[in-house]
Amino acid sequence: MDPLEELIAAARGELEVDLLLEGADIANLLSGEVHRVNVAVHKGRIVGFDCSSARQTMNLSGKTLTPGFIDGHVHIESAMVTVPEFARAVVPKGTTSVVIDPHEIANVWGEAGIRYMLDSSRNVPLNVYVMLPSCVPATNLETSGASLDAEILAKLMSDERVLGLAEVMNYPGVVFRDPEVLKKIRLAGSKRVDGHAPRLSGKDLTAYIAAGI
Repeated sequence: MDPLEELIAAARGELEVDLLLEGADIANLLSGEVHRVNVAVHKGRIVGFDCSSARQTMNLSGKTLTPGFIDGHVHIESAMVTVPEFARAVVPKGTTSVVIDPHEIANVWGEAGIRYMLDSSRNVPLNVYVMLPSCVPATNLETSGASLDAEILAKLMSDERVLGLAEVMNYPGVVFRDPEVLKKIRLAGSKRVDGHAPRLSGKDLTAYIAAGI
């Protein structure tokens, strides 16, 4: 059966789902209510509530199910731990996904540092997504171990876990149309470009936002 059709059929109760989580209270974060309902899971997706048949049943009586927390911006290397160790600390507390900006390790190790973060996060019980550092080094007045231009970032942008371009802190480069900064913004295409422009206001802020950040 086509995967999409299979999910629809599972949601309608037409086939045996992979897993039924039963007996738990469900926290509805939109209404603030708590409901007692069974949750059907199929092919790693929640497909509905209750079901006629499941290959596996897990009794969660006395427990509460809630959506996992997503940390939308974090520098794991700033915590001075590896990705697996970071996952070991945060997953038990409810964080299921993170969007990392490996700016610091890129300043030291360049492209290899970003690839290390991607590779070391593949088999951990935590969804790890990446925003590519836009300013390495942060300024030409500092000494860094690497420099990332648009050509290097282009080799990483196509990775399925790369969501876009991280903190564009070089806001003068945007406002005054530095060619290399604009190349990086164009590189993101339809992906997200994160902003970072403290105290920018007026027409300069308007111009910064007009760049798609």
